[in-house]
Amino acid sequence: MSRQKLGQHFLSDISWRTRIAETLPVERDAIWLEIGAGHGEMTELLAARARRVIAIETDAALAAPLRERAAHSSAAANLPVETTLHSKSTDSAATAGWPNVEIVHADVLSLDLAALVSSSATNDLRQGTVSTVPKDVGMSGALAPEARLKAGEPVNASASNNRFRVYGNLPYYITSPILTHLFRFAALIDSIHIVTQLEVAQRIAARPRSRDYGYLSTLCQFYARPELVCRIPPGAFQPPPKVTSALIEMHLPGERAALGIRDEPAFLKFLQTCFAHKRKTLRNNLRGTYPSDAVAKALASAALTGNSRAEELTLRHFAQLFLSLNA
Repeated sequence: MSRQKLGQHFLSDISWRTRIAETLPVERDAIWLEIGAGHGEMTELLAARARRVIAIETDAALAAPLRERAAHSSAAANLPVETTLHSKSTDSAATAGWPNVEIVHADVLSLDLAALVSSSATNDLRQGTVSTVPKDVGMSGALAPEARLKAGEPVNASASNNRFRVYGNLPYYITSPILTHLFRFAALIDSIHIVTQLEVAQRIAARPRSRDYGYLSTLCQFYARPELVCRIPPGAFQPPPKVTSALIEMHLPGERAALGIRDEPAFLKFLQTCFAHKRKTLRNNLRGTYPSDAVAKALASAALTGNSRAEELTLRHFAQLFLSLNA
């Protein structure tokens, strides 16, 4: 598949890479998970400020050179070339000059990130060692908490002792699915820092009663506190995208902890229903899911009217409605 079909735009401008890196937290004991390592444009900068970096790259053509560099450095240093954790494995390597970096060739959406971080922690990351992570550390993998993942439920913090931060230069078309997947591991994530299309970043950070406020806004603000850090011009990338990009950071937790929602998948589905047709009132959007009299009663209990629309509501309003309708 071509770079363009994968939505890849590499952050080639070193000044912009440095500027972005300067916004990231510096914690020598931190674990960073990088989504879309590319040619390693940001990997080296992440490695300089963390204990471990797990860099995920779905494109085999980009992962291969990193593997080769790692294998070459291993042979040159007369060190073990492979430490196997499972008979089926992705390519994971500590690259030359990056003794604390693992390169994982996989689609991030297929991975159980809690199991990935936990299993990678067992690897011996001596300089030059090529370590191997199980390929089936994923939705149906042997190391995954299968029942929870298959049900779409969030992973509890007790699933792993390894907290981590996330950095990613995300293809614009898949930003929302990746964020949805990341939030399933919200209990383990300290912060998320992503480069994406400016319009997407604005929707993530949008507040009620603004044009950009929608389901993506409520999803991200339920789990995190988003802030648009800076805009990035097309010329910072190679090839240049046709749109302006932005760096947005999200520190966890968001409003989730204060809202008392126990069934999070059901609440997220409820939010999607509320925003299904933005021009329609909440009463009309919810009509096919709940009895009309129950909707009217829930709206009144939240001090809302029959003409209220989803774009006007805060997350606290949505939580009140959800809890009232599902009591």
